[in-house]
Amino acid sequence: MTFRPKYITFDCYGTLTYYPMHQAAYDIYEGQLAPQQMRSFLESFNDYRFDEAMGDWKPYLDVLRSSLERACRKHKLAYRDEHARRIHDLVPTWGPHADVPHALTRVGKKIPLVILSNAMNAQIHSNVEKLRAPFHKVYTAEDARAYKPRLAAFEYMLDQLGCAPEDILHVSANPRYDIFSAHELGIVNKVFVNRGHEPSPNAAFSHAEIRDINGLPALVGL
Repeated sequence: MTFRPKYITFDCYGTLTYYPMHQAAYDIYEGQLAPQQMRSFLESFNDYRFDEAMGDWKPYLDVLRSSLERACRKHKLAYRDEHARRIHDLVPTWGPHADVPHALTRVGKKIPLVILSNAMNAQIHSNVEKLRAPFHKVYTAEDARAYKPRLAAFEYMLDQLGCAPEDILHVSANPRYDIFSAHELGIVNKVFVNRGHEPSPNAAFSHAEIRDINGLPALVGL
């Protein structure tokens, strides 16, 4: 695969920014569940966040509140609103995966870089600044009034950029939130960053696969 797109669009959290959401929840509830139950609790927290993103847009703190409360109820833990707030306030402090700044800066000198993130504007710009790369635009779920994987989030980005699905290359480490929806919307050129925390999409989703962002320049002929 070698494709020179008009824009390279990215998921941010987990793909570019190190995303220790499980660790943040683990630190709060450590010792309250046996190890196997804790793994199940963290999986539930992850699944409920995805489920909450499927509905109408609401502030990300409310997504965390609802998903954490549902996970706690399922696993018979006491939910406290301050725990959701604690996780929410950690998000802007998270920095990039080590491979990201140099590789993105190299690509960004030739092709405009864009982020589409399930974030609030008050969160994302701190994370983007830590990436130390030249981004053309940063779009959030707050802007779009829709979270990925909803197609409306991607449609908002394409409308803002004034381009067609076939004009971009979309890059993500999160198949459920990004790769599947991008495919459904007609974004032919997709890259799965296999950081080991999500299974690879099957070949029907017509994607390239790289281990980290260091593999991206070769895909666009740089």
